[in-house]
Amino acid sequence: MKRPEGFDPHTPDTPPTAPRNAGKGKRVPPARPHKPEAGTPVARPMGEPSRDSPGRKVRNKTERVVDSSRRANAEANKAARLRRKYERSEVRRFTRRSRHRRLTWLTIAASIVVLCVLVAVAVYSPLLALKTIKIEGAASVSATEVRTALADQLGTPLALVDFDGIKKELARFPLIRSYVTETVPPNTLVIHIVERAPLGVLQTATGYTVVDAAGVTLSHETERPAKLPIIDSGSTSTTTAAFTAAVSVMLALPASVSSRVDTVKARTKDDVTLVLDGAGQSVVWGSAERSAEKARVLADLISHQDPKTVVEYDVSAPNSAVVRPGS
Repeated sequence: MKRPEGFDPHTPDTPPTAPRNAGKGKRVPPARPHKPEAGTPVARPMGEPSRDSPGRKVRNKTERVVDSSRRANAEANKAARLRRKYERSEVRRFTRRSRHRRLTWLTIAASIVVLCVLVAVAVYSPLLALKTIKIEGAASVSATEVRTALADQLGTPLALVDFDGIKKELARFPLIRSYVTETVPPNTLVIHIVERAPLGVLQTATGYTVVDAAGVTLSHETERPAKLPIIDSGSTSTTTAAFTAAVSVMLALPASVSSRVDTVKARTKDDVTLVLDGAGQSVVWGSAERSAEKARVLADLISHQDPKTVVEYDVSAPNSAVVRPGS
């Protein structure tokens, strides 16, 4: 049997269901939730204290203290980091000069060490030992004899070559006037030689002695060497004033005149005369003073005379030179 609508039983906790056809066209208000009456205890999960209980208040206070302590620690750590950073920057700023000075000293020390190593390698390394000796400028001097005299230097490091020994060996060659040494790494020594040029000969009882402008004896000959004038200073000494005056005159002559000189006579430093080859023309020179001017005047006079004519040129007073007939 169908139960009439609106008469369904319901419990007090469940709101009654509205009839399907009741109140058509009218809004039915929603059911309100059931609120416990005042003073009725509300069920809570087990173990959760109430908001107003003493335990809940203590826990909230502890959490606030812990959070505050953590924030304080974080701020203290941040402040400490900033302080350390600031202190490091201040230390760097105040020690910049000392750091630069220390870096400078370290650089200098490293440079000195590197230099010492390089010097040690250059001095003691067999890679830089002397193996070749080159002789340049030798014409009258035998380059082979010079290399033989210096053979004991071979095998010596370039930095330890005995230049005093080289000087002593080269002094034995009278034709060498001067020399210059040049080291060419890794194994070569070059010696540039300047030879002595013979200026004239001194006539002796046994022959002729070839000398240079410094009076150094270059050789002894039994016959007179060609194209070298005889220097007659009254003796065979090369330290007299007459010999020095004769050499000064010869050095002042131009090549066109000196090549024609057969004899230079000088009894004193103020009495120098020249005898030219060919017809036997002579030159009265006088002292060695103003020799350059006298040489220019003599060259001009000779250019205007016949070389086959016997004449005497007097240039002792270059401003009033005289050409006389010779005897």
